[in-house]
Amino acid sequence: MSTETTHQFEYNRFHSHLYMAFDLGETSWKLGFTIGFGQAPRIRTIQARDLQAIQQEIQAAKKRFGLPEEALVLSCYEAGRDGFWLHRYLCSLGIENQIVDASSIEVNRKARRAKTDRLDVRKLLSMRMRYQQGEHKVWSVVNIPSPEAEDRRHLHRDLKRLIAERTQHTNRMKGLLIAHGLQVSVTKEFLQDLETLHLWDGSRLPPELRSRLQREYQRYLLVQAQIKALEQERLDLIRSSQRADIAMVRQLMRLKGIGVCSAWMFVMEFFAWRSFQNRRQIGALMGLTPTPYQSGDEDHEQGISKAGNSMVRATAVQIAWGWLQHQPQSKLSRWYQQRFSQGSKRLRKIGIVALARKLMIDCWRFLETGQVPEGAVLK
Repeated sequence: MSTETTHQFEYNRFHSHLYMAFDLGETSWKLGFTIGFGQAPRIRTIQARDLQAIQQEIQAAKKRFGLPEEALVLSCYEAGRDGFWLHRYLCSLGIENQIVDASSIEVNRKARRAKTDRLDVRKLLSMRMRYQQGEHKVWSVVNIPSPEAEDRRHLHRDLKRLIAERTQHTNRMKGLLIAHGLQVSVTKEFLQDLETLHLWDGSRLPPELRSRLQREYQRYLLVQAQIKALEQERLDLIRSSQRADIAMVRQLMRLKGIGVCSAWMFVMEFFAWRSFQNRRQIGALMGLTPTPYQSGDEDHEQGISKAGNSMVRATAVQIAWGWLQHQPQSKLSRWYQQRFSQGSKRLRKIGIVALARKLMIDCWRFLETGQVPEGAVLK
């Protein structure tokens, strides 16, 4: 094969951009480069997180395709464990990078399809070029938070995880005792209660079981202490901080039916660093948009997409149930009662999801313009 055939220099006169795609692995990264659809990609493997190798490969690719040093580089990679640090590094080099939602990437629908890192890089390159040429719906681009906004999401996420761990410890201790015919609540006197417990035959708890319960309770106390510390830190910020996002939390908490946990999560995950243009974007980011299915004579609704932020979606549904109780005279509550209150259990669940979507839209308007949801009561 001749050099002219493999390099195809005639494409260089019409393409001034270098397209780059990453396939990120634990120990190695696959990099793909090309300048257009008619050019075979240049694919290289480097050690994971080797930033010097990335710059060297970019320079080698520009030389390989005959591009000038100042040629613009357009890159992409799938959202995943590596997060946003690589995006920020690429942007510092002047590279236009995109992080894409992996679930929005086109795949072959055959029952058995070939999948390798090399094929994935080729697919990312072709879709990056299609996006650059105006096909913006070819995939979903991830919105990148600032380092400060990303860091502020750790408090409520860690708190949510700790609460789940506390429940696991509690259930584990109760389960161990239930297996021996005993039912005891986990309180501050749990260790003292263990010394007074007796089995069905009047004997004391077995020593190994008692030791395991004591170790489990110590882990429970540690988690409980960390939960209280995080809750106190959050409360202190709400009381005294002058940050703009904390002001939004305080504003949301003015609505009766929305407390500290939900207001904090809505602001830190949604409203503090995202710029919404319309109500459809809010519904889409929550995964509360319909997914119709229509083919020939078949036409039905598949339900909500569930493609957005699962934590916010679950919390919004919980708040929607509370909204009916705390804001019964609001427009949203009256709308729900008229349409769904007399329906079946399934219909009421469908209605509460619709109410959650409408409530989040009203919260967004309340934060943006100060417009209180119609009929709602402030604390």
